[in-house]
Amino acid sequence: QVQLVESGGGLVKAGGSLTLSCAASGRTFTMYAMGWFRQTPGKEREFVAVVRWGPSGKYTRDVAEGRFTISGDSAKNTVYLQMNSLKPEDTAVYYCHAVNMRRDYWGQGTQVTVSS
Repeated sequence: QVQLVESGGGLVKAGGSLTLSCAASGRTFTMYAMGWFRQTPGKEREFVAVVRWGPSGKYTRDVAEGRFTISGDSAKNTVYLQMNSLKPEDTAVYYCHAVNMRRDYWGQGTQVTVSS
């Protein structure tokens, strides 16, 4: 009964910004990692960013060279992706991904389209 719901996608011009959000609901148990992947036609789904909450603190990783910032709240099982300086190549369906001690989960995806 766990569901991940993404929001915040849309159409934006190059150089603009968008913030994606994802919330996990249901019998989640606390997620220990939440993040984002994206997929475009003809390409495999690729990793974008992740936040992981460990016993010694919070850890993040991204592949957007500083343009994207991931944040989240483990207590609320939520994650955000602030995307700045968007480029046409960022156009994709963005999927929320979450992991707890039992398994992982995927959201339905939200479309981000960046026009030139």
